[in-house]
Formats: sequence, C-alpha cells, structure tokens
Amino acid sequence: MPAEMPVELSIVIPVYNEEDVLPLLADRLRPVAEGLDAAYEVITVDDGSTDLSPVVLQRLRRDWPQLRVVRLRANAGHQAAISAGLATARGDYVVTLDADLQDPPEVIAPMLTAAREQGVDVVYGVRGDRSTDTAFKRLSARAFYRVIRTLSGTHAQVDAGDYRLMSRATVDAINALPEQHRVLRFVVPALGFPSASVTYRRDERAAGTSKYPLAKMIRLSLDSVTGFSTAPLRFATWLGLLGGVAAFGLLLYALVAMALGHTLPGWTSTVVAVAGVGAVQLLCVGILGEYVGRMYTHLQARPTYFIAYDSLTGTGPGAVSGADEPARTESRRA
Repeated sequence: MPAEMPVELSIVIPVYNEEDVLPLLADRLRPVAEGLDAAYEVITVDDGSTDLSPVVLQRLRRDWPQLRVVRLRANAGHQAAISAGLATARGDYVVTLDADLQDPPEVIAPMLTAAREQGVDVVYGVRGDRSTDTAFKRLSARAFYRVIRTLSGTHAQVDAGDYRLMSRATVDAINALPEQHRVLRFVVPALGFPSASVTYRRDERAAGTSKYPLAKMIRLSLDSVTGFSTAPLRFATWLGLLGGVAAFGLLLYALVAMALGHTLPGWTSTVVAVAGVGAVQLLCVGILGEYVGRMYTHLQARPTYFIAYDSLTGTGPGAVSGADEPARTESRRA
C-alpha cells in the first residue's frame, strides 16, 4: 500500500520466531481484513527473530500489498515490539494481535463495529472461554489481574490481554507517554478513555511454542506492579512499623522476664528473632531496589527498541526508536 494512501485500520502483530505459524496467520487474517469495510494495513513487527520468520514475512509480502514488515535491530521484548508497531501505525483505528492465533482474527470485525457504533476509544478482547489454557495459567492470570487492580486502582479488564482495538486518540496518547518498560494491558485502562469489550473463545496455539515462559511472566508482573502502584512501598513501610512494634514488645517481655528471674540462656529465640528481622529488612530493600532501578532506567532514557527496516518507507538506521515516540506524535499532530 503506498505511503500516501489513507488507512482506517492498522493491525499490529509482534513476531518473534514464528516461522511455522505465519502462513497460517496470513491464511486466516487476510480474508478477515479484506472483508472489513475499511482500508487497512497489517504491520508485522519482527522482534529480532533468529529463525526464518523474516524470510517468511518477505515472501508473504510479495502477494499481499497491505502487509508491512517492520524489523527491529535486536530482540526488545513483546511489549516493546507492540510499542514499535503503535509508533509506526497510520490507521484511525489500531488493533494489536499476537501471531500465535490463540486470539482469533475474526473478532476484529465485531471490535471495529463496536467502536463505530458505540463511539468508544478502546474495545477490549476478553477471553470468555479459556478452557484451552492450563488450570495453573487460568488461576494465576485471574489472580494477577485482581492483584493489579487492587494495588493500582486501575479498572483493567480481567482476562483481557493485548488483543484490543484503539482509536487514533488513544494511540497518540500512548505514544506520547515517556514511560519505559510499559505494560500496555494496564497503560490503556489507566488512560480512562471510553471503552467496550467483545468476548471470544481462546484457542490453542496454531503452531510453534510459547514465547512467554514463566520467567518472562514474572518480569511482566514486576513491571506491572512497580509501574502502576506504590502499594509495595507502603507495604514495606507497614512491615517496618510492625517489626518495630514486635521488637518493642519483645524488649518489654525480656525486661519483665529478667526482673522476675525467669530468663534462661538459649540461642533459639535469638536466631529466630534475628532471622525474622533480617528477612523483613531484605524484603523491604528488595522492594525499594525495584523502584530505584526503574527510576534509574527511566533517567537513562535509553530507547527500548531500534527499528532497522520498514518496508513502507524503506528506512533503515536512524528510524523511529522508543525515545522518539513523543516527538513523533507531536509531528503527526502538526
């Protein structure tokens, strides 16, 4: 699609080592996109894949003019890849969709209809049926969303991941945020823009293996908590206060016992008290460290990604990076 042609809908898809699933994705997504009453583009963001994903994308692009390939110089992570897609998307509406086909592309049509008819800025894809996920994943995800909602006060949709439709105003607001390591599934609800939701059944991965192991999920959880709530800091403060009260009570007990002559030499109580206080102190230091580290990273202002190539413009080095998003948004408005 020529750069000067208007686009109503952009579909952003982060891709990392998905060579097996990409042809299946194209077979399902293209009929859906072409059946919509909208000029569209599909932006695949290659997040530093080490398999044949870049080759497959270029092959698909030969027969699909609306397919656009954005390649990052190195693996930046799922959320950063989505951010890169949002920064380069041109549509009046933008849909973010994973490549694994667990979130069916057919839901894009009702999302777009809901946005047009209800006049909302965000339409969330909510997983009404997660029977294909393991029991551990369902329970941990539900607990994760409820904890984040309680700590942060944001009204994040339970069972809503990164499958959503956003208006141009929403995308511009996200691109203008200076925050790094942002978790978009909580950033978008925090904006408070009018929203609606569409439920669907979550399918099994069409091919390949999951790119979100437990370690990445834990990292995402930490970014979510420290990025949207100061509750852990308050928790550390309360632990300190409770520890002080407990220490004062223990001191009174020791003084009374000594005055009554009931003291006996022993090391068990001493070891338990020292270990307990030390554990609380280490926990508090760790919580503080997470926030200090986040502040340090933000002050460094290093871009979260670098775009090496964009098939629409043919740009290479010097293309848009994470640090350029606010300036790019302002230039679009101008």
